Amino acid sequence: MTIPKISSHPYVMVRSMLEYIGEDPNREGLRETPNRVINSYSELFSVYNKDPNSVFKVFEDGACDELVLLKDIPFFSCCEHHILPFFGKAHIAYIPNGKIIGISKLARLLEIYSRRLQVQERLTTQITKALDEGLSPLGSACILEATHLCMVMRGIQKQDSVMVTSSLTGVFRKDPTARSELLRLIGL
Repeated sequence: MTIPKISSHPYVMVRSMLEYIGEDPNREGLRETPNRVINSYSELFSVYNKDPNSVFKVFEDGACDELVLLKDIPFFSCCEHHILPFFGKAHIAYIPNGKIIGISKLARLLEIYSRRLQVQERLTTQITKALDEGLSPLGSACILEATHLCMVMRGIQKQDSVMVTSSLTGVFRKDPTARSELLRLIGL
């Protein structure tokens, strides 16, 4: 297949893509597809202009010195190599050092980073880096388990494969007891 010259207008780009794969963008089922794709991408990648620091409303009152864990958080993202989805669950934890954030903010932080073109490895470390910068905890952790459609639908086509990545900082990285407690609570 020869790659056609494509206009930079999103509508024309989607129509050109349909033509490139051998479809007729004028057929009934595809006439509105360019607009649907544009609207879908606007929703899927809606957080590029959101600042991850915006989720850090920090509280000192009520801060504890034990592990704080939000586990099994569903997420999805799109791989930057094929623009195909990957999805799964995230486990995000930290050990406070005098400051905490609302637990829903952990899920919001995940959303801000996952709704971008990503690689899972980077996504994992972006979460812990943001926690470290925003809270200065004794340690932070992010473990992601995800199925990548670029491995399931194409290429090697391994349908039951799950990629696991982890980013551990502070005590989770240095103290085997803290790391062990985290993994036990997550169920890994």
